[in-house]
Amino acid sequence: MLKTVTGTPNTLLRLEATMTLIASVTAYAHLGTSWWLFALLFLVPDMSIAGYAAGPRVGAATYNFMHWCGVPLVLTASGLTLGAMTTVAIGLIWMAHIAFDRMLGYGLKYAEGFKVTHLSRSAAGEPAAAALA
Repeated sequence: MLKTVTGTPNTLLRLEATMTLIASVTAYAHLGTSWWLFALLFLVPDMSIAGYAAGPRVGAATYNFMHWCGVPLVLTASGLTLGAMTTVAIGLIWMAHIAFDRMLGYGLKYAEGFKVTHLSRSAAGEPAAAALA
């Protein structure tokens, strides 16, 4: 049986995502990097949806890789360590995208279908109980 986070834990995860979005955008603003770069790259992680052309299992894997916080965190930390501010900027943009999606209720995908996530079982924001009714 698939598990979906509901109730207070779901609310807390979305609040956490909102704070992560604010922190990522604030850090980006302090870098002084172009906002055009931010606008250009913000939706790039959503191109991973193309993986669904190869089926739901591949689609979920590609989507989850591009929407898992680990990769942009490592990218940002590596950029800070190496003094590569463009790398830091890309990591912050990526993290902001993930946080924005999670804030709206889009979670990591299960192979059962695009709309089956750890945060909901249907459209973004629809609680699992409503989706299963």
